[in-house]
Amino acid sequence: MPKSTSKNDPTPTSDERDEEIIELTLDLQRTRADFENYRKRVDAEKQAARDAGASSAVLKLLPVIDNIERAIAYTPEDLKDNTWVQGVTGLVKHLEKSLEGLNVARIDAKSGAEFNPEFHEAIQFDEDAEGEKEVIAEELQAGYMLNGRVIRHAMVKVTRQ
Repeated sequence: MPKSTSKNDPTPTSDERDEEIIELTLDLQRTRADFENYRKRVDAEKQAARDAGASSAVLKLLPVIDNIERAIAYTPEDLKDNTWVQGVTGLVKHLEKSLEGLNVARIDAKSGAEFNPEFHEAIQFDEDAEGEKEVIAEELQAGYMLNGRVIRHAMVKVTRQ
């Protein structure tokens, strides 16, 4: 018995089926692309949250490191060979290694280094100095980077050379 081709026949034709397959395939591709974009966005948000947490934790530790470094810098000469003072000095070195393990790096702000506003914050400026190049005269507070991003600028005194 041949198939009926009346208008009331609910069986789709070959062309209608092909169109429906194409439409469903496009929908599936859009859904896959949407899901892939969602997954990438969630991964980026997770990484941003991890970075923010690490940055926050490190920023809370930096004042402690600053205080220990100040204490070492102002150690009286007659106590420099004291074993307790040497132990505290070793503590700073241990903290620096721990920070390196967390991808925290100290910003170079040594005397004579070129001033870079991306990494350094000029707290003082020697107005009397002459020269064409701005350089660091003194580091007043250490700056740090986490994963290559500045989390605290180095506070410096700037002069010209």
